[in-house]
Amino acid sequence: MYFYGVAKIQFMVILANKNIPAQALQQLSSYGELILLQTEKITYPAISGHPDIFNCPIDDILVVAPNLPAAYHSKLRMLNINFEVGYKPIGTKYPETAIYNCVIINDFLIGNTKFIDKKILELTSGKEIIHSNQGYTRCNLLPLEDNRFITSDKGIEKALVEKGLEVLYVNPEGIQLPGFENGFIGGAAGIFKNQIFLIGNLDYFLEGEKIRHFLSGYEIIELYDGPLFDAGSILFL
Repeated sequence: MYFYGVAKIQFMVILANKNIPAQALQQLSSYGELILLQTEKITYPAISGHPDIFNCPIDDILVVAPNLPAAYHSKLRMLNINFEVGYKPIGTKYPETAIYNCVIINDFLIGNTKFIDKKILELTSGKEIIHSNQGYTRCNLLPLEDNRFITSDKGIEKALVEKGLEVLYVNPEGIQLPGFENGFIGGAAGIFKNQIFLIGNLDYFLEGEKIRHFLSGYEIIELYDGPLFDAGSILFL
């Protein structure tokens, strides 16, 4: 966060895909300063603007891919965001597209340890690693502040349950991702403290009421009136 203007109003910095629905962008902009991500000729088009492909938040540090365009590095510096550059660039195909797509929450690092960039491993050396065979861990996982999780991947669900963690599995069918049959729940959402931001309305999702019940106690902010849209996780810096 940083302080904006003479009145010193606390304002969030939000990293989001430039291509999310216009209504969602407009509403999201009322919560903070947007950094809108769009890249070309780095990876395949469906994920080329996904924040969780190029960035990995770790506590108060953001790890960014070395081939994240320089303009975004400059923007992060201008906004006083603490970031470090990872070792491996994002590639054109999996698993080179998944090396920053892990989840760090409280005392846990969750992801496919075969692919995770070494910079992330260095910065999380004191955390417990939960291995997931699914390389696109962040795409498939919405971590909550109280060590509860929503996932759209059965393998991730199994790995977390084995650690005694509370997990809600939802079928990703109906989550939109242009170019693919469906997207994933983590890529259609973001979390800031007790606020859950969703790119879409749960009324359009078959298991929407199940999610509402699981998120009891959280403020759910549905950014536009339409189906859930996987644009890559919304990251709050």
